[in-house]
Amino acid sequence: IGVGLLLTIKTKFLQIRKFPYAMKETLGRVFKKQDASDGSMTPFQAVCTALASTVGTGNIAGVAGAIAIGGPGAVFWMWISAILGMCTKFSEVTLAVHFRERNQEGDYVGGPMYYIKNGLSKNWHFLAVLFSAFGVLTVFGTGNATQVNTITTAINSALLNFHVISQSSVGTTNLIIGIIVAILVALILLGGIKRIGQVAERLVPFMAFIYIFFALGVVVLNIDQLPAVFGSIINGAFHPASVTGGSFFMSMKKGVARGIFSNEAGLGTGSIAHACADTKEPVKQGLLGIFEVFTDTILICTLTALVILCSGIPIGFGADAGAELTISGFTSTYGNWISIFTAVALCCFAFSTIIGWGLYGARCIEFLFSSKVIKPFMLVYSLVAILGATVDLGMLWSIAETFNGLMAIPNLIALFLLSGTVVKLVKDYFHEK
Repeated sequence: IGVGLLLTIKTKFLQIRKFPYAMKETLGRVFKKQDASDGSMTPFQAVCTALASTVGTGNIAGVAGAIAIGGPGAVFWMWISAILGMCTKFSEVTLAVHFRERNQEGDYVGGPMYYIKNGLSKNWHFLAVLFSAFGVLTVFGTGNATQVNTITTAINSALLNFHVISQSSVGTTNLIIGIIVAILVALILLGGIKRIGQVAERLVPFMAFIYIFFALGVVVLNIDQLPAVFGSIINGAFHPASVTGGSFFMSMKKGVARGIFSNEAGLGTGSIAHACADTKEPVKQGLLGIFEVFTDTILICTLTALVILCSGIPIGFGADAGAELTISGFTSTYGNWISIFTAVALCCFAFSTIIGWGLYGARCIEFLFSSKVIKPFMLVYSLVAILGATVDLGMLWSIAETFNGLMAIPNLIALFLLSGTVVKLVKDYFHEK
């Protein structure tokens, strides 16, 4: 929040001032067909790959967990982290494109480790190594294990609802799901940067549209609950004890933590995908970062929260919860049949996240060693899906959030030190316009 606030002030609230321009630029590029040069993605493929990694379980399981522990007020703090996060993500993407390189294979490579290496003095280069090391560790939890765990939860809910399997066979089903996901992930990631971009470009817009459609349906069907729900969000943000009996700090902590888990602003990871874009204008690509956070947190996370709160399902405040809470919100409104849709949506969301984070891990390990270790890493990363399908959810979230925090530290220091460069690039770009 501190770095987001600093960047917001130094860029004169760019994410608010230039929001209409950012939306116009983004939507214009969505419908513009173009091919990328070798070793890169189109700008739209890059934002879809970044969105693929952010639009995942954070939007469905993460929001549910934040509400269960932090109360409805956690949603308000998620919004605050997103508004500031738009400027943070914009800065990360702009710097990543500005300071990127070509690797031995001729692919564009960029991200926090490269803007630290090429933008700061040698005294700060240890931050690039730290970021990459934490990144390699983070991808296994945040990018893979928690996502597969959510996939198994969604599929099991649907199968149990329709009595396809019994409770005793859940363990076997989880193992089978883990093996299938591992094979699919390996096939896509080993296909290289072009295949990752092509899969993301097709999967992300489709899954986001379908999810938004059904979530809006829940809100419309329970429209009479909307004023009370927004009241509980605002009241719960500042007086959580009156709503959940919980503390103000816990409400803020969970809202911010799950907001960052969802949109990744401050982690620097999304900028790794954006650095692959076939573009010559860093600021123009940075505007896609604003769109990314808006879509992920302000739009999809808010809709998930409204599905849970408007549907009137019982929430066990203080107890950890995941995707099953969101699924209950849908089934209480539409009936059991919707659990098929939620299973498919969750699988798409989580699977796309696994693909996006696979790219991030590959770039981090390449920076630490060389491009020769990418394929062995991809194979190990794919196999972690089997582990994620069969272990405890609570432990996974704790590990994932811990590594998220560690990864953010070197990136936020770099953003603070390079904030002047961001301001200069913004001034130059809009002066030319």
